[in-house]
Amino acid sequence: MESQIKITRTSNSALQHIDFENIPLGRTFTDHMFICEYEDGKWQNPRIEPLELIPTHPAAMALHYGQAIFEGMKATVGTNSTPLLFRPEENAKRFNHSAARMGMPSVPEELFVEAVKQIVGVEHNWIPPQEGSALYLRPFMYADEPFIGMRAATSYKFIVICSPAGPFFTKKIRLYAETEYIRAADGGTGEAKAAGNYAAAILPTEKAKSKGYDQVLWLDANEHKYVQEVGTMNIFFKVEGKFITPSTGGSILKGITRDSVITLLKDKGFEVDERPITIDEVIQFSKDGKLEEAFGTGTAVAIAMVEAIGYKDEVVTLPGSNPVSQDVKNTLDEIKAQKRDDTHGWIIPVDVEEKVG
Repeated sequence: MESQIKITRTSNSALQHIDFENIPLGRTFTDHMFICEYEDGKWQNPRIEPLELIPTHPAAMALHYGQAIFEGMKATVGTNSTPLLFRPEENAKRFNHSAARMGMPSVPEELFVEAVKQIVGVEHNWIPPQEGSALYLRPFMYADEPFIGMRAATSYKFIVICSPAGPFFTKKIRLYAETEYIRAADGGTGEAKAAGNYAAAILPTEKAKSKGYDQVLWLDANEHKYVQEVGTMNIFFKVEGKFITPSTGGSILKGITRDSVITLLKDKGFEVDERPITIDEVIQFSKDGKLEEAFGTGTAVAIAMVEAIGYKDEVVTLPGSNPVSQDVKNTLDEIKAQKRDDTHGWIIPVDVEEKVG
């Protein structure tokens, strides 16, 4: 894309009304958004402007045929109050992987990363300073062509909005292994961050919560026995000093935090086995006293320790201590805050944008 990103600042910031000690999850948004349109076969008019409602035609194809994808990212604060991003190029690659699966146009990786960097540069004062908090970034794309018909749209919007967020889970979580509903099947959209994947998960998640659990532990579509992932996370099990995490295959999201945790575990000398694992294995490992830790990984949660897993009439209770999980979480948090050397080149500093375009 030849055009530079134009920046137009608001004259009425809402930042002065924000209490970073009490941030409602997912309900508070920053002053600005990035937006550009895909028309005539190319992305056009990239800009940052005051956050506002988006006019949408009732026949916008995303509303009828579900062409909508998103990413989740976080910006944190490092030394000297420098805004930081964590592996944004990986989000750009996964975004385009999702777009390809959904029949949508790709966003040039340099545009994706630059959009994220510049919106964070503009909104850097919205990054909460508290430990465990961050500025959550939501890049998304949807089909906005007004047309009723089953085909790929010809026009789209790519937008990035930002929301300050506190810690997602402040306690250990309880998971319910789902045996009726499925999240994804091979050949489906499980590897894509498609909006419809999450819509289909809402009902079973609400049912799991009504039983006293926090999230669904999804099982495979064919036999309902192979562990896949948690509602918003990938999953890891520590068994006799080694870690097992389901291989991604074609129905499990390739988590960026998952990939980072695998790297850190190997750095710390642990063996990580990426392979299919059944819920029966997990139960048997627990009965034999071999299941030592379990945790989920994801952008929103970073690392969330698992307290228990329910499956039919059984409940697997995890040991109370999580020494390795906690160590990896601390390492990841310290890298993101520039309190530990970033030996893998994951952290990208952001220039603070003060100019009005």
